Amino acid sequence: MKNYEKYERAYFMPPECTYDWVKKDYIDHPPIWCSVDLRDGNQALIEPMSLEEKLNFFELLVEVGFKEIEVGFPAASETEYAFMRALIDRKMIPEDVTVQVLTQARPHIIRKTFEAVQGAPHAVVHLYNSTSVAQREQVFKKSKEEIKQIAVDGAVLLKELAEETDGNFSFEYSPESFPGTEVDYAVEVCNAVLDVWQPKPDNKVIINIPTTVEIAMPHVFATQVEYIHKHLKYRDAVTLSLHPHNDRGSGVSDAELGLLAGADRIEGTLFGNGERTGNVDVITLAMNMFSHGVDPKLDFHDMPSIRERYETYTGMQVPPRLPYAGDLVFTAFSGSHQDAISKGMSWREEKNLTKWTVPYLPIDPKDVGRTYDADVIRINSQSGKGGVGYILRQNFGISLPKQMMESVGYAVKNVSDHAHKELSPEEVYDVFKERFMYQTPIFSVEECHFKQADGIVCQIAISHNNERRDLTANGNGRLDAVSNAYKQYFGVKYELSVYEEHALTRGSSSKAVAYVGLTASDGKMHWGVGIDVDIIKASIDALTVAVNQLDEVKKKQA
Repeated sequence: MKNYEKYERAYFMPPECTYDWVKKDYIDHPPIWCSVDLRDGNQALIEPMSLEEKLNFFELLVEVGFKEIEVGFPAASETEYAFMRALIDRKMIPEDVTVQVLTQARPHIIRKTFEAVQGAPHAVVHLYNSTSVAQREQVFKKSKEEIKQIAVDGAVLLKELAEETDGNFSFEYSPESFPGTEVDYAVEVCNAVLDVWQPKPDNKVIINIPTTVEIAMPHVFATQVEYIHKHLKYRDAVTLSLHPHNDRGSGVSDAELGLLAGADRIEGTLFGNGERTGNVDVITLAMNMFSHGVDPKLDFHDMPSIRERYETYTGMQVPPRLPYAGDLVFTAFSGSHQDAISKGMSWREEKNLTKWTVPYLPIDPKDVGRTYDADVIRINSQSGKGGVGYILRQNFGISLPKQMMESVGYAVKNVSDHAHKELSPEEVYDVFKERFMYQTPIFSVEECHFKQADGIVCQIAISHNNERRDLTANGNGRLDAVSNAYKQYFGVKYELSVYEEHALTRGSSSKAVAYVGLTASDGKMHWGVGIDVDIIKASIDALTVAVNQLDEVKKKQA
């Protein structure tokens, strides 16, 4: 690809690299979560949310369980300012929830911010200024010392205004554009800010490391975070926070490895909304922990409702393949996947398992409000016999004999292939009924009676060539007698190879289903199914459908 020479690796490794984070294999406890949907997420929307939409979104975030919520940049616009005031004046902030507001390290913006948060029960004032080489040289044209002084001056003013303003305030600082900043210099600036604030373990401050634009691989970020973790002053009085963006598609990896490297807190958004490619998706992070048996302390048990409200408030759409939340993330179309899932679900039921081990499904879809019937196995031309069998069993109580699954699978796939579309469970059942239950083009049964005499004697009336034909035969049982009557009348030979029956497990419990599989003289298998309150009638119906398919019988048609 042309022009690759114009790019270079613009990140900085720490002056000393340690890799203690590599020794950890999973995150054993959740971080402090901070939603930035109402600030970072909102500013990335084509049409930012209205005041009422933001208030509704705030309530959603509280319901999910966020205890820290960045609500805006109050000095940026009247809507942002009014939103902050509405939360305070309407007393909408729960006692256990802290709101957070963002401000540049500029005196007039800081003052406007404190006007907005006056009277807040607890608010974090989040100060930032840019520290990267590119920003220092190209935008601000200032030296390292001058950039550090901007941060220090901002920290001093925050401390002064917090003492003068009614409310309960704590502080956060971000070296914005950190990925392009020398790591030891970023630590130097953060420590200078900490020296102003003088935090204590019972009055912590937040140092937030943003991947403002993601430019390095996740292991690089983890190494940078570990250096910061080990070199920050007042470490026991500092909450080390990460704010990953997703420019390289590694936001989740940055966050997870950063937590292993010593971070305590994550700022992110629902479904990854945010500037450019977005922020880290808090849902993915939380559900990844959940899938490892760790309680994330956020509640996504009703994901469809959360997603619907998010889409309503933001006007954004959740992609169908977004982890844990997209329409298709639990869906298998592939035949081999469907077969494995179907067998895994049966295994789980048979063994009465409490741990989740179903193939291809990292979590139980029901834990996030999804259903097996509608979400897990869906049928198109790529589907297999296992998936079709699962759909019939789960939705309609039809437990196909193992030998029959292939025939039913091919019949359904053929319809989907020719229609060039996915088939709903109802459409799958319609194909099944039309092909294996109602397929009697040559002859059908009008009535049938039995009596005991030298075994079982059947007297059966069939309609063939638009005429009634009365047949009589005997056999070892009722179905055998009817089968012998068919063989004698049509002059055919076949073997009744498969017979199974069971009560329907869905719908009317008074009905039974019978399956008949015939092996013709040429070795072909033919299948029929019957459903009735009378198992004998269901069995005869199944046999009749199967016999109608024999080539020798078809030749008898006028």
